[in-house]
Amino acid sequence: MESNALFELGMDLEVRVAEDAACVAEPRSTTQREENVLTAAAGVYADDRLDHFIQKEGVHCAGAHLIIDLYDAERLDDLPYVEQALRSCVEEAGATLLHIHLHPFEPTGVSGVAVLAESHISVHTWPEAGYAAFDVFMCGDAKPEKCVDVLRNAFNPGKTAVSELLRGREVASQLSKPHTLEAAE
Repeated sequence: MESNALFELGMDLEVRVAEDAACVAEPRSTTQREENVLTAAAGVYADDRLDHFIQKEGVHCAGAHLIIDLYDAERLDDLPYVEQALRSCVEEAGATLLHIHLHPFEPTGVSGVAVLAESHISVHTWPEAGYAAFDVFMCGDAKPEKCVDVLRNAFNPGKTAVSELLRGREVASQLSKPHTLEAAE
């Protein structure tokens, strides 16, 4: 894959973290990668960083992840219609669309993702059962909760179930505290 394709997929993050941490060597393990991220953030207060973490319900976190289940829904096999619904979600939430990829299944169903600067919206539909599963995860100033009404209006479900997870609480709490670096010996 070319480097710009990796960038579009967000796979350049390790390189960018290393560049931001004054050319820290490529991590050899997950633990070292986590240490590099903390080192890069050390001495920088949360208010001064551009990590796009959010404050929600008094909790500092990476973002809100909504699990949205639609039951007895309509038009779940109409790929252009599903794409337009995703685009409407992105617009209403105030997010930034990077790419949409949808795949139609035979005989029915659609699966795909809208990749956002703020994270993603994914979908998988079972038209024969009238069921659709949406994941909406966003950080920063985006408003993922606005997607619920967009999806209700688009697919006219008989029932909607929504669960919310606040992602990355531990990392957010670590990064929001001032860090002190000990001098290397």
